Amino acid sequence: MTRRARGVEEDMFKGSLVALITPFKNGAVDEEGFQSFVEWHINEGTNALVPVGTTGESPTLSHDEHKRVVELCVEVAKGRVPVIAGAGSNSTAEAIELTQHAKEAGADAALVVTPYYNKPTQEGMYRHYKMITDAVDLPVVIYNIPGRSIVDMSVETMARLAKIPNIIGVKDATADLARPLATRVAIGEEFCQLSGEDATVAAFLAQGGVGCISVTANVAPKMCAELHNAWRDRDLETFNVLRDRLMPLHDAMFCENSPAPAKYAAHLIEKCADPSVRPPLGDLTEGGKQTVRDAMVSAGILN
Repeated sequence: MTRRARGVEEDMFKGSLVALITPFKNGAVDEEGFQSFVEWHINEGTNALVPVGTTGESPTLSHDEHKRVVELCVEVAKGRVPVIAGAGSNSTAEAIELTQHAKEAGADAALVVTPYYNKPTQEGMYRHYKMITDAVDLPVVIYNIPGRSIVDMSVETMARLAKIPNIIGVKDATADLARPLATRVAIGEEFCQLSGEDATVAAFLAQGGVGCISVTANVAPKMCAELHNAWRDRDLETFNVLRDRLMPLHDAMFCENSPAPAKYAAHLIEKCADPSVRPPLGDLTEGGKQTVRDAMVSAGILN
């Protein structure tokens, strides 16, 4: 089995990975609630934890809050499942700082988004990741999400970066289902390809992916884990049933600004005491609440 980056195995990150919400209490991070939520995920079969990504409201967390959430997650995980800490920024220096903290906190890898807003070229993106990996000896998963960052890392640039030992994979949120196969052909099967789009996970896995960093897993962790287990075991009958059952829930998680639907859904199952999100995001409308509630009933999570 091939090993890269500090001896981390590529297949360490596969199956159902959750893009964790960050619960709040009186406007601050609910540390106890968050750690309880993480423990529940481990017990439900989630394969890896991803704190302080976009779903964790990283854009509106202070640096101190961001770092604290990573520490809280690692503290609960205790090595039982991997932790991939969000560490991206459109400032290379800031991304280096957050990646360094992720390493110091004990995270197994960092999830680093392509630089948003300032629209770097392909060469600029290459240099961004190269500088991060030169500065910090921690495995890095590239997060390619053109819908939020505007820039789209090409397969060619990703193939260049894959030659750096610490660049171990990608969270692909392009929704381009030709991309994982093109990436696999260009880089090889060792490169860890994780979907960032719940609704297309079946096709993504068929095209060479190995897992999904999931929003839906926040509220259906066991079902999402079972979906990936069924794929691994080539139990396509079970896989198809779970795929179809989860689809309305995938849609509901993005019926309004994410992660408001996921936080409200977690609130319905008493896993998030306060479902509020920080401005400029807005809390779920009554219509959104009904959409989420209906999807939870459809999935068999609520009666």
